[in-house]
Amino acid sequence: MAIDITALYCCLDDFCKVFADWEAHQLIPSPTRRQRSGKLSRAEMLFIMVLFHLSPYKNFKTFSLYGIGCQHRACFRDLPHYDRFVSLMPRRFVPLMVLLHSLSGEESGVYFADSSKLTVCHNCRIGRHRVFDGLPARGKTSTGWFFGLKLHFVINHKGQIMALKITPGNTVLDEISQHLRGKLYADKGYISREVFTKLWQRGLHLITGIRRNMRNHLMVLGDKIMLRKRFVIETVLNILKSEMGLEHTRHRSPVNAMVHILSCLVAYAYRPGKPSVSLTNRKLEAYP
Repeated sequence: MAIDITALYCCLDDFCKVFADWEAHQLIPSPTRRQRSGKLSRAEMLFIMVLFHLSPYKNFKTFSLYGIGCQHRACFRDLPHYDRFVSLMPRRFVPLMVLLHSLSGEESGVYFADSSKLTVCHNCRIGRHRVFDGLPARGKTSTGWFFGLKLHFVINHKGQIMALKITPGNTVLDEISQHLRGKLYADKGYISREVFTKLWQRGLHLITGIRRNMRNHLMVLGDKIMLRKRFVIETVLNILKSEMGLEHTRHRSPVNAMVHILSCLVAYAYRPGKPSVSLTNRKLEAYP
């Protein structure tokens, strides 16, 4: 997987110029805000954080020392110390949120929903965990119990991120799909008459499989085929976790953890060759 780092930096720099203009016209400006420029611009900091998730490095400190400090050293005039860079990361929370929202995918009418655990510590250390004190909760997946948060995720058939939300573990499908219309394919964990009715009334058809103790119902062949292709969102989550370092248990600050997750999702939005499902050969039913 090759990424053009020059094009990536240009995209981030263009965004930072627009964001700076928006920031300069805040309703309540802060007169006490420090105006001195640092060693790295906002675009350069975002570039380093996004490039980390697109690189083969699995540890940000190693990437900072060797990937940036050696491999890409010529791209920067001056570099702050690693500890100083980490201390500045919370300032990138709002820009990353806005950037991720601006990179939302195309409304195609065909969507897939799933959720995935974000473990914050091993189960043996739950009693003495203090970093995310009061935020995570115990949950259970098909692989067993965990202690952490849950990432609720919706993508379109092209593998582009449409909506997401991080919670202690509750299902929030109704909240994150407010702006979507068409058909939404999900697993059996999203079976709910109340949620189905809410989504249907605003033009979103929730389609899931059935449990063993439920009565069988006829399903349109096109929907049955698309439901089998729901693995595309599981592939996306696997890429985020195994290749891009979305989940790890070494966080030392909840804000930095959110910045890490957001920068990973932004990096995925820029990643070429996303998993997708082809709709060109389907003639069973038209989607809005």
